[in-house]
Amino acid sequence: MQTGKKRGIILMNLGSPDSTKVKDVRSYLQEFLMDERVIDSPFIIRTLLVKGIITPFRAPKSAEAYSSIWTEEGSPLVAITKSLKNELGKIVDEPVEIAMRYGKPTMKYAYDQIVAKHPDLDEVILLPLYPHYAMSSYETAVEHAKTVHTAGGYKFAIKVVKPFYNHPAYISALADVMRPCLQTKSHLLFSYHSIPERHIQKSDVTGSHCLAKANCCEVDSPAHEYCYKHQCLVTTRLVAERLGISKDKYSIAFQSKLGRSEWLKPATTARMEQLPKEGVKNLMVVCPSFVSDCLETLEEIAIREKENFLEAGGETFTFIPCMNIHPSWVKAVKTLVDDSEYVRSV
Repeated sequence: MQTGKKRGIILMNLGSPDSTKVKDVRSYLQEFLMDERVIDSPFIIRTLLVKGIITPFRAPKSAEAYSSIWTEEGSPLVAITKSLKNELGKIVDEPVEIAMRYGKPTMKYAYDQIVAKHPDLDEVILLPLYPHYAMSSYETAVEHAKTVHTAGGYKFAIKVVKPFYNHPAYISALADVMRPCLQTKSHLLFSYHSIPERHIQKSDVTGSHCLAKANCCEVDSPAHEYCYKHQCLVTTRLVAERLGISKDKYSIAFQSKLGRSEWLKPATTARMEQLPKEGVKNLMVVCPSFVSDCLETLEEIAIREKENFLEAGGETFTFIPCMNIHPSWVKAVKTLVDDSEYVRSV
């Protein structure tokens, strides 16, 4: 994108606790789950759920889970995002910072850093590292960035890269990461982070399309611009076509459900138990909704779901890592922030 303006880039990711101590995990979970776009219940009910029930129960278990993947650099997600920033910095002329929606570094810190180092910037391009639109990920990141920008009175304008689930650069990078891991005799499972069905319906701009019928994702609609499920299906189809994988060799599931409400199905955990019974003994799992390896990929999939699959009768399980700092992904990030069709004002 050649605008003639001086610009900076901020890579936005979800975040992690400061450490694996229960108190730090509890603090992180409370910040995360108290977000009204994550748990979209009235404030009082959300407070009772999060602070009275969910975090007291989940914090110790999550702390143990984080301990199993923690590195010398700390949280894998934060460390990988920092590395992505460094790699991107080698191929762009603009200043690059990172921000987490929850935890550190904060959005305000990223803005302040970019102003301190480059006070004459005209605009900052925000890249939410979520390929697919969801109110609990992409939307909350963008709205938070806008709120902090307004509150801080920053002089630079902000623009945001829209969800890139179908962008050729993302599909190509994902395929490049997956290709060396593919095994002809194994079934490929695309495991996406699940979200509540009501979130899909709330994001439906038509008010009557999403989840209204079985094939809603295949019927053209303005709702698809904000439909997480449709976008996951498109990503799956595009990358499978690029890799030459036939439809009978792959399937889709959704992981990381929280609570008792209806979430997108089928559940990844359920599929781990069912696939061996269906004759699938060799399984590969990729998680395209995550661009950086994190708790949900390294612990939930590569450890727990692997155990579930093998205990259910599976024989081999291959976890395909996220794009992380793969050269194709680093180049794709540059392509995304330069693509005028994907960068919009907010």
